[in-house]
Amino acid sequence: MQSPSEEAPAGGWESLPSWLLTQTAIHAHRLVADGFSSVGARGYHYRLLATLEHLGPASQAALGRRSGIHLSDMVATVNELTDRKLVERVPDPSDRRRNIISLTAAGKRQLRRLEKQLADTQEALLAPLSPEERHLLTELLSKVLDHHNR
Repeated sequence: MQSPSEEAPAGGWESLPSWLLTQTAIHAHRLVADGFSSVGARGYHYRLLATLEHLGPASQAALGRRSGIHLSDMVATVNELTDRKLVERVPDPSDRRRNIISLTAAGKRQLRRLEKQLADTQEALLAPLSPEERHLLTELLSKVLDHHNR
């Protein structure tokens, strides 16, 4: 038990939304990373595979913009996924200096595994919340993020 002098003051920094968001984000990141590593993947792998499935084949630069993955990380991610036959890289017929990346059948199967793992992770992260509270939290976080992304 902490002595009164060791306890954080009520209403202090530990109750600030910025602190709570940061600490929750740390836990979320750890849970996602651990979950993805159990199926041999990383967060960038999921984001790239999901972007390809939803928006179709594209150049590495376009995929970087669409997925929010920086170009320096995009090259390494594409290389890793190409080596594992989860994506295919072919020269762009309209500009041979550029490559077009597309999702393979194996990539789609891996994406399904990652989606299942991500759903399990979301469940673990939000375990103390009711379905209504989860929905409200998602709406509020989206509203704050949308505001700052404008």
